[in-house]
Amino acid sequence: MAATPQNPAAAAPRRKVSRHRGEGQWAAGHHTPLNGNEQFKKDDDGLNVRTRIETIYSKRGFDSIDPNDLRGRMRWWGLYTQRKPGIDGGKTAILEPEELDDKYFMLRVRIDGGRLTTQQLRVIGEISEEFARGSADVTDRQNIQLHWIRIEDVPEIWNRLEAVGLSTTEACGDCPRVVIGSPVAGIAEDEIIDGSWAIDEIHERYIGSKEFSNLPRKFKTAISGSPLLDVVHEINDIAFVGVEHPEHGPGFDLWVGGGLSTNPKLGVRLGAWVPLEDVPEVWAGVVGIFRDWGYRRLRTRARLKFLVADWGPEKFRQVLEDDYLKRKLVDGPAPAEPSGRWRDHVGVHRQKDGLFYVGFAPRVGRVDGATLTKIAEVAEAHGSGRVRTTVEQKMIILDVEEAQVEPLVEALEALDLTAKPSPFRRGTMACTGIEYCKLAIVETKQRGSTLIDELERRIPEFDEPLTININGCPNACARIQVADIGLKGQLVLDDKGEQVEGYQVHLGGALGLEAGFGRKVRGLKVTAEELPDYVERVLKRFQAEREDGERFAAWASRASEEALS
Repeated sequence: MAATPQNPAAAAPRRKVSRHRGEGQWAAGHHTPLNGNEQFKKDDDGLNVRTRIETIYSKRGFDSIDPNDLRGRMRWWGLYTQRKPGIDGGKTAILEPEELDDKYFMLRVRIDGGRLTTQQLRVIGEISEEFARGSADVTDRQNIQLHWIRIEDVPEIWNRLEAVGLSTTEACGDCPRVVIGSPVAGIAEDEIIDGSWAIDEIHERYIGSKEFSNLPRKFKTAISGSPLLDVVHEINDIAFVGVEHPEHGPGFDLWVGGGLSTNPKLGVRLGAWVPLEDVPEVWAGVVGIFRDWGYRRLRTRARLKFLVADWGPEKFRQVLEDDYLKRKLVDGPAPAEPSGRWRDHVGVHRQKDGLFYVGFAPRVGRVDGATLTKIAEVAEAHGSGRVRTTVEQKMIILDVEEAQVEPLVEALEALDLTAKPSPFRRGTMACTGIEYCKLAIVETKQRGSTLIDELERRIPEFDEPLTININGCPNACARIQVADIGLKGQLVLDDKGEQVEGYQVHLGGALGLEAGFGRKVRGLKVTAEELPDYVERVLKRFQAEREDGERFAAWASRASEEALS
């Protein structure tokens, strides 16, 4: 039909009308599984896989495991298949999952608040020695990870852990992960409020409950009343940060929507003050919003940070109050800037009861089962029965008499666990890397350890706080975007044009003081071999150009690209 003044639409092509599929939000009626992960969660709750592990898989062996259990539901019990040895980083994104899978597992021991007794630590060490080839890593979420675990041994490992009050329940998976907390909660002299009770209540009421065992993605929680802001609250799905309300006294400032990976976002304040006794209820309200309104259609948009970004803090708070809590929250103040230059509790510190705690630094979180057992023995020999892990891959021994402090420090030094580390030993962390991780592209742990040694040798006078975070892939488990020097593993070309392991460099990220993501200099990548030379060069330029009192992150944000290259 020709176009006429009476019929102008005839000239335009007819557009196809498509129905919007939505974001996969349950509360909007989008219950149809929209990807493979949503389908296997609908088919069977992840928590149910434990029975099959105990009654079938541990008896019939690795080859009997259903693929949806193997690469899906078993995560709800802290189990990931580890990378098959000998597969280089160039094949990470090419091979199918079954080609990358080894017949061994990484097992994550959940340690809420980083709190351990020496008996619990000893049991983890013994399990490492007996079942995990001695492997053990302290993570930046206060857990301990073991490797080389056989499915046949998992029930016995669970029995031993649970006998001393530990578990692997929901240590991984689309569920509430470990609740990180101040490692000196209840003992620090300067603490605003002790959040330990809330951590325990959340664990008792909700962990292992099917109320929240099917979330769109993982959910990360931080609770701390320390003025050091010691739980990286800005990059958690929910965080409760200790503050003093001018009318109501000590409580917590509520943050939501933080997270890193390939789309990093800093958490936002809701402007609400939460008393200690209300923390579990408010936590459950936020998790409920995530369960009901979180985006399930695309895995890449399934974290809470995307919903918070789309709604904004005002709408999020309103929905929380009106639909989940059924009451208004009290407005409250923002937390003050961190009270110290370091937030890792390394060194010797007085407790509020007059005893001391001693924080020490393993190399990039890498320890082993024998060392964990020795740490427990050393702690007990010097009067302590309590140990803590931190979010910086460090450890702390509590409750030490003053006369025992120096002997304890010397005993730790003998284990290469220094309480007086260089800034490089203190500030360098690394993810698991290609040694075990199926997502990794490059090696990380050994690279970080070697870098520490080189920088201590080359710049022994350097004494500024500095974070160097090394990640084996883009997923940012080691928080590369918020480090002074963040190193994202990838394959790069060397001066011969050959593809080798290397890193994209992020510079000047920070949390706490002026939180923000590091800058990327165009084309700035370094090979693994060049890494010590590059870091030395940049740090010497910082030393030469910095203004009085200027920290590395501030200098890096203003420095020329030439100075950072």
